Amino acid sequence: MSNNIYGIDFGTCNFKVFSKSSGKVISEKNTIAIINKTQIYAYGDDAYAMYEKAPESINVTFPVSTGVIADYNFLQTMIFDYIEKKLKGRVKNAEFLVAVPTDITDVEKRAFFELFYKSKFRPKNVMLCEKPLADAVGLGIDVNQPTGVMENGGARILKVKTLNIQKTNIVEKGIGTLLLESQYLHAINKYWRDVKFDLILYSTPPITFNKVIRTLKKRWNAKTYLMLKDIFPQNAVDLGMFSKKSFLYRMFRSKEEKLYELSDFIGCMSPANCEYVLKHNPAIDTAKVEICPNSVEFRERLKGDRKESELLKELNIPASKRIFIYGGNLGKPQGIDFLLKVIKENDKRDDSYFVIVGSGTEYMRVKSWFDTHFPQNACLLAALPKAKYDELVSLCDVGLIFLDRRFTIPNFPSRLLSYLECSMPVLMATDVNTDIGRIAEEGGFGLWTENGNIDTFMEMIEFMVEDDKRMKEMGERGYRFLCENYTVDKSYKAIMKHF
Repeated sequence: MSNNIYGIDFGTCNFKVFSKSSGKVISEKNTIAIINKTQIYAYGDDAYAMYEKAPESINVTFPVSTGVIADYNFLQTMIFDYIEKKLKGRVKNAEFLVAVPTDITDVEKRAFFELFYKSKFRPKNVMLCEKPLADAVGLGIDVNQPTGVMENGGARILKVKTLNIQKTNIVEKGIGTLLLESQYLHAINKYWRDVKFDLILYSTPPITFNKVIRTLKKRWNAKTYLMLKDIFPQNAVDLGMFSKKSFLYRMFRSKEEKLYELSDFIGCMSPANCEYVLKHNPAIDTAKVEICPNSVEFRERLKGDRKESELLKELNIPASKRIFIYGGNLGKPQGIDFLLKVIKENDKRDDSYFVIVGSGTEYMRVKSWFDTHFPQNACLLAALPKAKYDELVSLCDVGLIFLDRRFTIPNFPSRLLSYLECSMPVLMATDVNTDIGRIAEEGGFGLWTENGNIDTFMEMIEFMVEDDKRMKEMGERGYRFLCENYTVDKSYKAIMKHF
């Protein structure tokens, strides 16, 4: 095998290059300085040193933004020049292994491939590797073993290879969900047959673990606690994915009822969740249904310093404006149409800016809308690494939550907690059955309207823009509410009081 091999990792902030022949790893800022719009003046750390200091004839840019190529031609020139001049490498007929984000589209992955394959240097081979896989290899993890036991922080974890049940089409998701039971039972019987379980803690979705729960409960006389994160299949019916008359509904509804029956205790997300479960499942003993919401491990509050933030500069987010952020899943449950309407209605404002960051089944539709309408006061970012996402949230002013107005089931969006951690007030547009809006208004840390009510939502935005002091007071109340209600310690005590 040739030694003329390079490993490339393009990040939003830095890019790294590994040369197999020399064994060197070099990391520099992912920055390019362009003179007269036609020629690279500097790149890497040298270009970054010119940021906001360069004359008008020189434009300093970031060729990779949130894991996606933003400037193809200049990036291509930069990386090959970097290898030849700084690494003293030979790029002609070389092999390249390129780390790419997991959550980018196939089209975006193709761009990374062609960046090398279609260059004038005619590489011998170009391979793409998703970053989590590259990280695992770097840590010495056997990525070829689909199922097995690993140690992490003193805990033994059984990894089970399954089909894709998240970012995929409905057919693969459905088949993958139905196969989970047999896959998990096979893995447990193979690796953990002699492990005794005292407590089986599980959550929904999915709801297809009945056989797994029943087998382990019977084998070890274990107690069972269901953390009910979603009410399925009714949520799918609400969104028009299938009808109550369909075979799919009847099958999943039967599994849902049996799961409730198997569970010694059921922890729901909110009071409305408890009420819904009991009303629509009269056979359930009311004594085993209780509130056990999402929670976070308590830590020092997160609040960044905008004036010193390199991240806002890199993402071209104006620090001088009121920054509203929507972070999380971009899918059908979120009522994306209303989110886009909010951005459109606020496009003429010069005192606010909207940041949309996340991924999901509706991401490409949102991206297409951005590419068509070019909103001046908003940006769309692909999913960020957790540390970078947390930093971004800490620099924003107001959190946004959207849910489809068709829901008849109450929901509890998990992104609320990341907003409260950063002492941010929250604006919500949801269905009328979800009670998070009432909880936020009674707690004094948020405002709510029904999804689709654009006039009221615009008033809520104005409310947040016009008074700094009031906004900060609401954020403080939100942080206190988080500390009093949504900590891991609270959830732990709620569960363990039964055992």
